[in-house]
This record gives sequence, C-alpha cells and structure tokens, in this order.
Amino acid sequence: MTTNYVLQLCHGYDGPFLDCARQYASLFAGRDYKVVTVYLTGAEDADVARESASDAVIFLNYRSHALRGLKLGVILDVRRINARYPFRFCIAHRFKPIYSALLGTRLPVIGVHHAFGDYRRLSRRLFACAFRRRLSLLGVSDAVRDDLRASLPSWSDTRIETLHNRIDCAAVASTQLDRDAARSALKLPADAWIVGNVGRLHPDKDQATLMRAFAKAQPDLPQGSLLAIMGSGRLEETLKSRAAHLGIAASVCFLGQVPEGRRYFKAFDLFALTSDHEPFGMVLLEAMAAGVPVVCSDCGGAPEVVTESERRFPLGDAEALGRLLIQAARDPRREDFSERLQTRFSDTAVRRVFWQLSMLQAFTPESTC
Repeated sequence: MTTNYVLQLCHGYDGPFLDCARQYASLFAGRDYKVVTVYLTGAEDADVARESASDAVIFLNYRSHALRGLKLGVILDVRRINARYPFRFCIAHRFKPIYSALLGTRLPVIGVHHAFGDYRRLSRRLFACAFRRRLSLLGVSDAVRDDLRASLPSWSDTRIETLHNRIDCAAVASTQLDRDAARSALKLPADAWIVGNVGRLHPDKDQATLMRAFAKAQPDLPQGSLLAIMGSGRLEETLKSRAAHLGIAASVCFLGQVPEGRRYFKAFDLFALTSDHEPFGMVLLEAMAAGVPVVCSDCGGAPEVVTESERRFPLGDAEALGRLLIQAARDPRREDFSERLQTRFSDTAVRRVFWQLSMLQAFTPESTC
C-alpha cells in the first residue's frame, strides 16, 4: 500500500504555534499518512520535534527578516524538501508559509489562518486569486472564516471553511497544578476570591475594561477579592497607573510573563477574557480544562467557545462585565466542561470534521472515511 505524505509548513514554533502543528499532525492519526512538519524559523530543538507529533520535523532556522520580500531562499528550500517526499498536499499556517508553499511546490495547499485581516491588502488578495485553483483556506473560527470570505467574495464557500482550534484535554489536565499549588507558585493568597486574565498587555486585550469592571463590582465581591493579570507588554505601566486611579491598585496583581501559564489556571475562581475580536480564544479552552468558570466579550471567535449568552458581555461594557463578576462570586463552584471540550474541541472531534471538509475531496483518496 502506498503511503501518503503531507507537508506541514509553519512560520515557527513560538507561543501557540507549536501546539498548532501538533493539532494538525494529529488529524492524520490512524490513517495511511505521514506528516513532515517544516519550521521556517527557529533553531533545531529535540523537544519541539517530539511535541510536533510528526513523522519527520525539519528546521530551516531562518531569521524573521529573511521571510520578508520575495523569500527566495525559503522557496528554494521548500522546493528541495518537496522533491524528497511524494506529498499529496500541503497545510501551511499563516500567509508567509502559504506564499512559500504555492511558489515552492505545485501541491494543493490548505492555508490555515489564525487572525483577522490577512487578505485585506490588495497584493495578498491578488496573490490568492492567482493561485485559487490550488489554494483552499481554513479559519480557526467561524469569525475568521467570515472575515476571509468577506475579503475574497468571489470564492466559493466550500473553498473557505472553518476548522476550530482544539485542545488535548488529558495532556493539559496532566500538567495543571491544583488550586493551592498554583496559588503558591504565583504568590497569590490561598483564601481570596480571584478573577484571572491571561494575555499580552496590549490594547487588543482590553484589560482596561476588566479593571473598570472589577472596580465597579468590588463593593459586592467577597472581601479581599483580587484581579490577577498574567502577561507582559507595552501597557504595563499604563495599566498600573489606571489601577491606582481606580483605587484598586492593592487588589490587582500583575503576574508578568509566566512560562507555561496554563499550568496555573486552577489558581483562579473565574477567568475573564476581555479581548477585542479574539480570533478564537484558545485560552478559554485552557481555563475550561481547569474547570474554571469563564466569561468573555461577545465578539470575535470567543462566542463559539462560550456559547451561553449569559456568560458574555458587549465589548468594552464595564457595567455588564461587573455584573457578571458579581454573579460569579455568588456562585463560586467549579465547573465540568469536559463534555463540551470532548465533543467540540478535542482532537477526535475536530478530526471528524476535517475529513468531511469539501476542500479535501479533490486531493485525498479517502476523505470521507
């Protein structure tokens, strides 16, 4: 029996993108496919190779600046790799790997988009349309998919579809510390009621609204309640000044950048995502895997994860978010999200969706299996 090979092309393995590579490699588990994952940037790393869950991993070790412009060196390297394996198609994450795959091979390419606005530039729209016979697109949420379709209105809907991000529930759960250990590691008090937020300190994450909401709700929250913000960024001093202005500086803990932050989510009694148009909201899945109740802004891809309208608030509405904080404090029970995660956001659940995608029909021999 002939073995089918799939080329997976990734910009790099920083942040969430190592797990993205794992997620897509896992789609082929139990099938007659071998996945070759190529990282354009990043030095060779044995741990990364192992965690990529691929049959082969190649590190091209380019600097980010080398991926600007025509990217001729990358294209030639991709062409050489393509000549070594009988690939059936390519999965490329983000625009630069998509560009390199289309120019470096003649393979059908599935381009995976993890953000909004990737085809708002005319040059990118023209490039995509030039290769539309070989290119299909996936958004990591319906919201990203709809943004792609709006940018490429002449494309058939079957060429731009959704494949949600997912989580290895067992693997995540196995690394998470229990509540007391997590609080001890983060130097948080054992007996406080704590609202957690994780993300860059950047306008897109809108921690300013969360602080305003916390200040409004504080009189009705348990005594000694805290807001813990995990992350770093250019707004740190601005946010600290805002906390002082709101009179809550003593109740806001800036935890900084915490390596493997999801290990500590059980430290929180409530997780709040306030982002402006989060493409998906992977951090919500990680909080749910910890059994932490969640609330989020009603925009972007987050409502596809947090489907209950009573857990969501309009973007920037501190009054509405404050009411959600008070409601959560009055019912501080942990929650079991395992069924939702397993049926919608697990590797197994998304694998079934992947093999039913219309775009696969043209170039996989067993897409409906």
